[in-house]
Amino acid sequence: MIIVSKANENHVQGIKRVCSEGYRATYHQLLSENYINGVIKEFYNEKRILQEVTQSDTHWGGYFVALDHKEVVGAIGGGMVSESAGEVFVLYLDPSRRKEGIGTFLLNALTRQQKEEFSATEQWVSVAKDNHLGIPFYEARGFRFQYEKPGFAQIEGERYSSLRYFRYI
Repeated sequence: MIIVSKANENHVQGIKRVCSEGYRATYHQLLSENYINGVIKEFYNEKRILQEVTQSDTHWGGYFVALDHKEVVGAIGGGMVSESAGEVFVLYLDPSRRKEGIGTFLLNALTRQQKEEFSATEQWVSVAKDNHLGIPFYEARGFRFQYEKPGFAQIEGERYSSLRYFRYI
């Protein structure tokens, strides 16, 4: 049985594993190995994740984890980008656990937090262009494409695009 809870220090290694493996599995055909390794090194390292599970504010609401018998099988994190707009900053699953509803459980937990704690009325997410795992997931949950923009991190000589999606919550 999957349980979704707010992450704590005990979940750091699981978040690191799920986000690193999930990122690599999602983008291995879309992004260069150099780019993937850089993102994992910057965002999914133990020190950063520990800080992110112990500190939260409106901009970063912290991580939620999906647990199966105390093992982290998914993680989501988000926050507020304006007074009324929440953002999904990160959502990854153990690649072997896709299509079980875990992503939906996590998105629901983050959405509930953004609505109840921060009074969000809308929610945004960036999805890499051609991400054929993420795009259908978000569209099935009511997100609608708004515009394309340059990706968050860029490496010299490599340019990637993100698609911005929006929904009312």
